[in-house]
Amino acid sequence: MKFLSPDKYQQHCNARFDYYLIQVGRLLPTARVEHVGSSSIPGTISKGDLDILVGVEAHELEASVRVLLTLGFQEKKNTLRTRELCMLESTSEDVAFQVVAIGSEFECFLGFRDRLRAFPDLVIQYNELKKSCEGLSHDEYREKKSTFIEHVLTQALIG
Repeated sequence: MKFLSPDKYQQHCNARFDYYLIQVGRLLPTARVEHVGSSSIPGTISKGDLDILVGVEAHELEASVRVLLTLGFQEKKNTLRTRELCMLESTSEDVAFQVVAIGSEFECFLGFRDRLRAFPDLVIQYNELKKSCEGLSHDEYREKKSTFIEHVLTQALIG
């Protein structure tokens, strides 16, 4: 696992987000489109990928997924899939859509982003965690990252 400093990837990810904001907005005008993930948090190291949350009404999720597939995306394998969440990945670049039902627990992507934006010390901790994962498998990295995210979200509820 190799991580990039923010100056090596964030500007590119912001430009790609702007592109997809327009594309998704054209196809799903009522969707909530948000830049999430490390590239949306200033100062965060990353693998250089772009994550976009596409929030839709629960009854529109399946139809929205079908529409988003036309942008050159496919359903991501080996990830959680529910009536309220579908992960899509680009077939041509390192971009993922988290299609979530508005009001569902899966809007936690926003809560995590907002918490790190508000507390720079959490960004430092997150970067340190990521650095400690260099050389680990993707599954080991995901597990450590998930534990950190759960901790941050739990602290937000308590605080």
